[in-house]
Amino acid sequence: MIKKISRNEKRKIRHKRLRKKIKGNPQKPRCNVFRSNKNIYLSVIDDTTGRTLTYSNSLEKDIKDKYQKKEMKYKDIVIEVASRLAERCKKLNINKLVFDRGGYKYHGNIKKIADTLREKGIQV
Repeated sequence: MIKKISRNEKRKIRHKRLRKKIKGNPQKPRCNVFRSNKNIYLSVIDDTTGRTLTYSNSLEKDIKDKYQKKEMKYKDIVIEVASRLAERCKKLNINKLVFDRGGYKYHGNIKKIADTLREKGIQV
């Protein structure tokens, strides 16, 4: 019987292929995206030292409360998380990022993340 590869396994394969080409350094760190069914996670990583410089996700208390009370839709939460990441990058004097889409297609919410970062003054 032929075993079907899951969507997540295919995404991981695409992500590995992407990561061969994308490297973050202290001047231009990598912005990593991970999506789960309910949440979105963004992190800024320096690959030379292997450290996470800053992060933002939808599990932060005020965002999570708004989402659970149905005050914000998932689309709005994605924009909020990306704008918070941009603010935190500005505090660390990070103005350029390498965008790592994590094996996801560059459309929908992933594109909104990149567009929001650009609007906030981060070069992606």
